[in-house]
Amino acid sequence: MSVSRRGVVKGGAAGALSIALAGSLDSIFQTSAGADVGEAYGYGPLIPDPKGVLDLPEGFSYKTLSVEGDPISNGVVVPGHHDGTATFPGSKPENIRLVRNHEQSNNGTRAVAPPELTYDPAANGGTSTLEVDKDGNLISQYVSLAGTATNCAGGRTPWGTWLTCEETEGFTGQTKSHGWVFEVDPHGKRTKPVPLTGLGRFAHEAVAVDPNTLTAYLTEDASKPFGLFYRFRPRAHRGDYHAYQQGGRLEALNVRGVPDLSLVQEPGTKLHARWVAVPDPSAAATSTRKQFENITRSQKLEGAWWGHGKAYFVCSFSKKADGAAADHAGQVWTYDPQSNEIELQLVFKPGGKFDGPDNITVSPYGGGVILAEDGDGEQHLIGTTKDNKPFAFARNAYNESEFTGVTFSPDGRILFANRQEGPGVTFAITGPWHKLRG
Repeated sequence: MSVSRRGVVKGGAAGALSIALAGSLDSIFQTSAGADVGEAYGYGPLIPDPKGVLDLPEGFSYKTLSVEGDPISNGVVVPGHHDGTATFPGSKPENIRLVRNHEQSNNGTRAVAPPELTYDPAANGGTSTLEVDKDGNLISQYVSLAGTATNCAGGRTPWGTWLTCEETEGFTGQTKSHGWVFEVDPHGKRTKPVPLTGLGRFAHEAVAVDPNTLTAYLTEDASKPFGLFYRFRPRAHRGDYHAYQQGGRLEALNVRGVPDLSLVQEPGTKLHARWVAVPDPSAAATSTRKQFENITRSQKLEGAWWGHGKAYFVCSFSKKADGAAADHAGQVWTYDPQSNEIELQLVFKPGGKFDGPDNITVSPYGGGVILAEDGDGEQHLIGTTKDNKPFAFARNAYNESEFTGVTFSPDGRILFANRQEGPGVTFAITGPWHKLRG
């Protein structure tokens, strides 16, 4: 597949774009996802797993841990719908802790925790915290937050906590308002089931935090109308637990002349960002995305991650049939706070090998990213080189459930990823990471 060499935006809007192409046209067009699935780039072809669970390149192996329904204690089991995850230092220098979301609304294997860790007893979602050793073997686990709803993705803070995001604006049967972000202490000492109201109430997907300014960048997965890309600038000047409880200013991205990010199809395109204050972040009467008439939107805004001084964010797909301005099967963007520009890094064309990128993490190897696929048919973990050349790193050989929660251990030795359903399971993947090609 190749990226169109025609103008990015039609109907007179092209003149409003500030386009800067990094490198030659040929090298830019190569950043579009091609037919190659891991032989020219990456770690080589995927080897079928004799167990029929997870196909990986030669030299890589996996362990399964924390399967949905596994007993924890006193009748409590591992909740279902494994989703966004991040890693933290463990209780010992060689150990690793993971905080993992459970994307459940009013169904699934519910998260059960003591009252002091439960926000709304009528809601089934939450987070679980795992501790593993240096080789990825499970040591312990517990439910670290309960009573939240549809905990999809989230983000790691510079001060070492996890922000878990509710991808909902509420559903029947809840006793409290939902659509918030909650903060989870991976060491379990300071977690309180209190929403961070300054970050707004909407269908949160993920968040990436700038360690220099503490600004949080948030994605919204919503429709009718499509969601927005936000930033939250906190009043707090020092990052520590509950710093975001002090409030701040929530703003939405608006790119002049670009009402829909799907209109941009050329990797390397840079667009100047404008930020507009959200009138009512609590959405007491009107959803935050409906509080604007002229704003930049995108269908299926999904994963976000901070890396290389930028906020990465993902659009899973865009379809004209759903009311979008143009079709694509996935985009990866970055926002650079230094230049105040967003840049399209990667685009998947419809009908190709890969589609529906969702969760994202920035790889410590080669300067690329790892994407969790949530598309049609077979599902992959998709890697990219530093030049944004995509390759298949893993394939779900067990079922067609999406991958979620891609995240590296603090030392970069282990890649953790989840199969969301059938049942939900967490994988710990190790191998010759230094052999990345391309």
